[in-house]
Amino acid sequence: MFDEKKIDDLRQRLAGEMSEFRFRHTLGVEKEAVRLGELYAPDKIPLLRAAALLHDITKENTFEKQLQLCDELGIMLKGSEKSSPKTLHAITGAAVIERDFPEFADPELVSAVRWHTTGKENMSICDKIIYLADYIEENRKFEDCVSLRQYFWQEDICKMARPDRLAHLSRTLVISFDMTIRSLEKEGATIDENTTKARLYLVRNIPQ
Repeated sequence: MFDEKKIDDLRQRLAGEMSEFRFRHTLGVEKEAVRLGELYAPDKIPLLRAAALLHDITKENTFEKQLQLCDELGIMLKGSEKSSPKTLHAITGAAVIERDFPEFADPELVSAVRWHTTGKENMSICDKIIYLADYIEENRKFEDCVSLRQYFWQEDICKMARPDRLAHLSRTLVISFDMTIRSLEKEGATIDENTTKARLYLVRNIPQ
């Protein structure tokens, strides 16, 4: 479905539509998504690459433009979404894929883009990979990003049995949610309810 030419064409298109900074980050997420995909979902790597390339397609829009897109696309914001401007690009980005990139509008891909900032309960493996790839890609220099990247890759994951690999991924995501919640609390910003639900779901379901 997502062959090499389609992905290459998409990458070239986005290079002309994003700032240099955003495009560099996007390529970093693609690279990290492939690396994680090799560990957790090798059959999904083409989809993961496309999702990584598309995950921030509306990120550089102003808050006003995000709200305009919501109106255009019939998106009804609810709950904490209305007071979390930093997460709106995930909502609008997922919808824009279906409108402007229909050849990539696979439900699994759209879901990974939709939930890459907040997470949600019972995330799919692709949801988790794009979320984490966005957090720890090599261009991210924030202290929490560096710390989480070091935590995840300090283990020899290739030698783990699959249940242990999945548990390590879940523990890493829990740490990331803790970091996000702590950072938002420090800023006095709204914590998206999906983040707290995602964290609780993982805590309850990590194999002991």
